[in-house]
Amino acid sequence: MRIPFIAGNWKMFKSRMETVDFAREFKQLYKDTDVRTAICAPYVHLDTLKEIFDGTQIKVGAQNVHFEDMGAFTGEVSALMLEEIGVDYCIVGHSERRQYFAETDETVNKKLHKLFETSIVPIMCVGEVLEQREAGIETEVVKKQLRRGLSGIEEEQIKKLVIAYEPVWAIGTGLTASPLQAEEMCGIIRNTIDELYSPQAGDGVIIQYGGSVKPANASEIMNMPQIDGCLVGGASLKPVDFMEIIDF
Repeated sequence: MRIPFIAGNWKMFKSRMETVDFAREFKQLYKDTDVRTAICAPYVHLDTLKEIFDGTQIKVGAQNVHFEDMGAFTGEVSALMLEEIGVDYCIVGHSERRQYFAETDETVNKKLHKLFETSIVPIMCVGEVLEQREAGIETEVVKKQLRRGLSGIEEEQIKKLVIAYEPVWAIGTGLTASPLQAEEMCGIIRNTIDELYSPQAGDGVIIQYGGSVKPANASEIMNMPQIDGCLVGGASLKPVDFMEIIDF
């Protein structure tokens, strides 16, 4: 049985004090639930969140990672560094990383391989831009991202993977894929995992939807059978809003 998973992606927001205030308020609001919950925050806040959330079910994630263990890679952070401070999840291949920082399916693949050497669970992002959807090639685009990104990944590792479908045209724009559009693509992703691995792997993989998820639309999205969770952007910055989404 797939367990619902709601993850917040803070992107490049919040000072240290804002992080402390959020974490303390959210910890008070949070109640034990069957929904897996994580906050993916900037590197500088991960230690703070781990400390405040200690003893709760709230997990902490990073937003990126390098694919080497160490080396002359100024400004980068390795999976081993993240594992050392107890990071639980790591986003890989977010559309903003692809758009602004030259992330490719090949670098996504390298990062997945590296994370699978650790205890950190990868959240692999896939999704099409508006031009690709308007051209009717969104399915081809997403399948290609999956095939290339998962090259060399074993079926046993797939059991640990989270896939986030994020239509790029719905991120930070206020636009949202309709629940039926999101459901259709998440079903295509699951079928692709069936084809690449096995029906058991496809049935077991957690698939999130990301793209302007808010308290107002979370319930409708989460009630779609192929959607197991959400990767939440702006709404995860406010404790009350994020808790409302978790309580879908």
